[in-house]
Amino acid sequence: IRKKFGHFRILIVGRANAGKTTLLQRVCNTTGKPEIFDRKGNKIDVIVVQSSRDRGYHKIDNELVFGSNPDFIFHDSCGFEAGGEAEFKEMKEFILERASTVKLNERIHAIWYCIPMDECHRAITKAEERFFAECDTNNVPVIAVFTKFDALWDDAFGQLKESGLTQLESKRRAPEKAKEICTKMKIWDRLRETQYPPKDCIYLAEMDMENADCGPLLEGTTNALGEEAMQMLLISTQRTNLALCIKYAIERYVH
Repeated sequence: IRKKFGHFRILIVGRANAGKTTLLQRVCNTTGKPEIFDRKGNKIDVIVVQSSRDRGYHKIDNELVFGSNPDFIFHDSCGFEAGGEAEFKEMKEFILERASTVKLNERIHAIWYCIPMDECHRAITKAEERFFAECDTNNVPVIAVFTKFDALWDDAFGQLKESGLTQLESKRRAPEKAKEICTKMKIWDRLRETQYPPKDCIYLAEMDMENADCGPLLEGTTNALGEEAMQMLLISTQRTNLALCIKYAIERYVH
């Protein structure tokens, strides 16, 4: 599979401060910054990238690779969320081309759309509405990733305390209660009703902590891929979740 496809390629989408870089670092088990390459594999000077980012422009074609796991290649949606028409058009064209290219080693296999929950009152902005209304991803699964989910824990903790639970019990139940709060906001319901809805949603909390668990994201993405060859490619690429490897090995053996 690896000989055929080369790498597992992911487009990561989301506004600034959605926790995208931290998430990718967790997935690749590193605290380091990625190296950046152009489409032809030439390394790009980070200073050049930074200055172009400061001007609000950065190529979606560029490949982000972490030394700790170079089998993942990431692409950054690069600012369409700020409302730029040119950036949105470029992203749509990128998805269209990379979802169906005959060059298998250039195909994107999944899209992670990060939505930060520390701004849950504006979780779905015009950018999200437009993406899910207009972006046909042509069988490439989109996962809605609710990042910074721990931002809702304080609110959940307060509600549980008010209901008469002890401090310890309130703390224990806060993550689950936060999901209830999120469900009542109908964010996921709204996304599911769009023209091109995401395949699944994943809640991620405390990604900035050393023992952060991105397992649910990897498992959710694997399930969303559907095709066994793609599932095996992702499972063999990720190096942070042994349980996922074991689970799929057992399932293949049983079936």
